[in-house]
Amino acid sequence: MAQGRVLVVDDEDDIRELCRVNLEFEDFEVFDAANGPAGLDEAVRQQPDVIFLDLMMPEMDGWEVLRRLKEDDATAGIPVVLLTARTGEEDQMRGWQEGILEYVSKPFNPMSLVEWAKRAMEPRDPHEEVERRRRILDQLRLIQDLRDP
Repeated sequence: MAQGRVLVVDDEDDIRELCRVNLEFEDFEVFDAANGPAGLDEAVRQQPDVIFLDLMMPEMDGWEVLRRLKEDDATAGIPVVLLTARTGEEDQMRGWQEGILEYVSKPFNPMSLVEWAKRAMEPRDPHEEVERRRRILDQLRLIQDLRDP
C-alpha cells in the first residue's frame, strides 16, 4: 500500500522524473503534470495528499495554479510545496501569504522530497500553521529590511 499520493506539477521533464523516482522508491503513488491546466485537472481528479508545484511554467504559472487550488473547495485543503528556482524574498513572502506548506528552492536535494511529502501528510493544527507562516513572513521581512534599508 502506498504511503501517500503526490502530484508533481512542473514543466521540466527531468524534475518530474526525479521526483517520481525518489518518491516511488519510498512507496508513494506519484502523478504528474507538465503545465498548470493539467495540474489543476489532476489535482481535482486524483485528490493527492500533497502537491509539489513549480512557479515558472508556460500557459499558466504556478501562482495562478496555487490561487485556483486554494479557491476550489475540492482542492483547497491539499498542502502545496513550491519547488522553484525563484529565491527572492518577495516570491517567498507571496507563497507563505497564499498558504503554502513549504518553499523549496531549486536545485534541491531529491532525498528531501520524501520528508516533505511525509510532513505534508502529518496532522497539523490550523492555528499553529497560521502562526508558523506569520513567523516565517516576519523573518523574511526582517531579511528584506536589512538588505534594502
